[in-house]
Amino acid sequence: MAIPNRNINYPTAIKYGAGRIRELAGFCKDNGIHRPLVVTDKGLAAMPMVADILADLKKAGLKAELFADVRPNPVEENVLAGCKAFKDGKHDGVVAIGGGSGLDTGKLIALMHSQNISVFELEDIGDWWTRADASVISPIIAVPTTAGTGSEVGRAGVITHPITHEKKIIFHPAIMPKVAILDPELTVGLPAKLTAATGMDALAHNLEAYCAPFYHPWSQGVALEGMRLVKDNLAKAVKKPKDLDARGNMLVASAMGATAFQRGLGAIHAIAHPFGGLYDAHHGLLNGIIMPYVVKANRRKIEKDIERAAAYLGLKGGFNGFLKWIVALRKEIGIPHALKDIGIDTKRLDEVAAMAVKDPSAGGNPIQFTEKQYKALAKKCVTGDL
Repeated sequence: MAIPNRNINYPTAIKYGAGRIRELAGFCKDNGIHRPLVVTDKGLAAMPMVADILADLKKAGLKAELFADVRPNPVEENVLAGCKAFKDGKHDGVVAIGGGSGLDTGKLIALMHSQNISVFELEDIGDWWTRADASVISPIIAVPTTAGTGSEVGRAGVITHPITHEKKIIFHPAIMPKVAILDPELTVGLPAKLTAATGMDALAHNLEAYCAPFYHPWSQGVALEGMRLVKDNLAKAVKKPKDLDARGNMLVASAMGATAFQRGLGAIHAIAHPFGGLYDAHHGLLNGIIMPYVVKANRRKIEKDIERAAAYLGLKGGFNGFLKWIVALRKEIGIPHALKDIGIDTKRLDEVAAMAVKDPSAGGNPIQFTEKQYKALAKKCVTGDL
């Protein structure tokens, strides 16, 4: 199947199709960006893809420079260094390239470079976002190279607090990228393990959005189709990395998940965030491991919804069939069964539970677990007691 070019405007301008990255310079100019700071992580910065993008931007007359001091789990130091680079280079916009780390850091640099407050004063709590001076926020073009976070269509960025190691969600409506380029050609070099982990992140976003208890039928519908795209394409993308159709559908599923989770997330993320902050573990991998334990724990509240989802996905056996599918998918694409399999132990369960119950994602879980319940659930995730 040929990859179609499509222009979509929900929730932002989405440019989908193979080779669309070659239109980046034009998208920058259309949005008033003439001196872009290209933000990515150190791993991607060393790849020919980024060098080609920089060359294309410069060939088009744009004064582009690269910033790549980005950790896998970004911290405030990365954002501050990026803000310095932005101001020193007199940049007027950000091109954020990569997975969640590169995209989130780029968005937060565009937000914070000329603010007079700490990034943590803009945490996604109430109307804290109004503390920012919106007039100095710069435009963003987002280019995902993984199919997982969906940050290219989101109004938030995640950053780890340097003292508490808590992952904080920083929100402002103006950091929604002006354009998101979904080009499957940029994802074919992603290793199988990262394809699997980021794909499970996309599934977690769609699944938790679908199960959230709030009224938002638009998001619920988007999430349902997002899950179908993951079911039909993730294993293909892992096993056949050059399958552009599968890669493209996973990029779409990722963007759909991030669009849908305005309805809410849940305990998968509430548990993954503290484990990620405390153990510096990959967020998507954590979500993939934790997922079936949370689905089972939420059964009494989500069983009917999951039965409907199972029917749409063509899965037999209702809730049990859906749960078996998650476990089978994880095994097929190489996601471990338990957190202990990636070096996480039970020594910090008290900290994990205390953070999880306060995590913003916890508010979207179908059941409002107590701190004690989160500790017990987190322990099952570590030991593999499904």
